[in-house]
Amino acid sequence: MKTIVWMCVLSSVAVAQNKLDVDIFRAINNQHTPFTDDFFKVTTNSMRPVVIAAPFGFVATGILTKDRQATDTGILLAASAILTAGITYTSKDLINRRRPYEALKNVHGGNFGERTASMPSGHASMAFATATMVSLQYKKWYVTVPAYTWAGLVGYSRIALGYHYPSDVLIGALVGAGSSYLIYKLQKPILKVFH
Repeated sequence: MKTIVWMCVLSSVAVAQNKLDVDIFRAINNQHTPFTDDFFKVTTNSMRPVVIAAPFGFVATGILTKDRQATDTGILLAASAILTAGITYTSKDLINRRRPYEALKNVHGGNFGERTASMPSGHASMAFATATMVSLQYKKWYVTVPAYTWAGLVGYSRIALGYHYPSDVLIGALVGAGSSYLIYKLQKPILKVFH
C-alpha cells in the first residue's frame, strides 16, 4: 500500500513539474520578433565554435607566450568537454525525453532537425562547462561575467527557439558546471600527463 501511495505522490509531482516546465517554455517561446529570432539563432550557433576553439586557442596562446596557465586552461577545457559530452549524451539516451517541438503543438523556432533526446540540453551543458572552467582558472569578474552571460544566453536560446524545456537547460547547465568543477579539482593528475 505504501508503494502505491508513493507512486501516486511521485506521479503527481512529475505532472506538476511538467506543467510548470511547459508553462515556462510557452512564456519564453511565444515571445519572439525577427530581431530576437536572429539573435538567438546566432547565439545558439556560437556554442560549437566556441567550445571547439577555446581549448585550442588557450593551448596555442600558452605555447606562443610561454603562459603555462593558458596552456593548462586549454587542456582542462578539453578534458571538461569530453566528460561533459559523455555525461550529457549518456543521460539523453537513458532519459529519452521528447523535445518540445515533438511533444507540443504550435512551437515557434528554428530548423527542427535535432536527432538526440531533449534532456539534458547539450548546448547548455557544453556552454556552462566552458564558462565554468574559464571562470575557475581566471577568477576575475571581467572573465566570469561575460563567460556566464554567454552560457546563459546559449541556454535561453534553446528554449526561445523551441529545442528544449527550461528543465533541460537547467540540468544541462548543472552537468556542464559540475563536470568542469570536477575536472578542476582533479587537475593535478590530468596536467601531470602533459608536463
